[in-house]
Amino acid sequence: MSEGRIAVVTGAARGIGRTIGDCLVATGYTVIGVDVSDQLAETDFDPVQADLTTDGGLDAVSERVDTIDGNLHLLVNNAGITRDARLVNMARDEFTAVLEVNLGAVFRLSTRLRDDIVTGGSIVNMASRAYLGNFGQFNYSMSKGGVVGLTRAMALELAPRVRVNAIAPGLIATEMSMGIPDDIRGKMVDAIPMGRMGEPDEIADTVLFLAGAGYITGHVIVVDGGRSLSR
Repeated sequence: MSEGRIAVVTGAARGIGRTIGDCLVATGYTVIGVDVSDQLAETDFDPVQADLTTDGGLDAVSERVDTIDGNLHLLVNNAGITRDARLVNMARDEFTAVLEVNLGAVFRLSTRLRDDIVTGGSIVNMASRAYLGNFGQFNYSMSKGGVVGLTRAMALELAPRVRVNAIAPGLIATEMSMGIPDDIRGKMVDAIPMGRMGEPDEIADTVLFLAGAGYITGHVIVVDGGRSLSR
């Protein structure tokens, strides 16, 4: 049981973040769902609409944590964006926007909330299999590689009080993935040894595992159906 426990989940309005939040609610967590969109009203979360690249957004999350009964046990840094382009075509704002959201917000929110997390609590950062390198995703791959490095460094600094781990999903059946043209998505699936896309609840299950794995810190769990084996 997770009664009295608070979890903060960013990027919680849809996709993997929404599924993670729903799974945590089902296990008894009070979930503070954070997103820049207004779709949080449709969830069972305690909603905070906030832009985590701003001081005001960070303040809004911190203030909500302070006003809810219970203790913060889990921070899931899931929010992320893509602005894909080849190097020769990538605009400066596309580059900086992805780094600010995917990496900068992880650092800033973790720093803001680290003292609120109880002893024995954990941070789970959402990296991506793309940290190994993806064509046309220079900024995204770079940001997720940064998340991996940040995770390992934070694990050293916050141990033994708080554990810090990351998950690196491969192709997951979310709204974003289903927007990939069928022929391209089909080729991507063909390259996965398991022969299918992952499901969002498989990522949520991994979050729950890491939240309760008291002797694991500083690690990246790749959840990609074996796709990384061919790299």
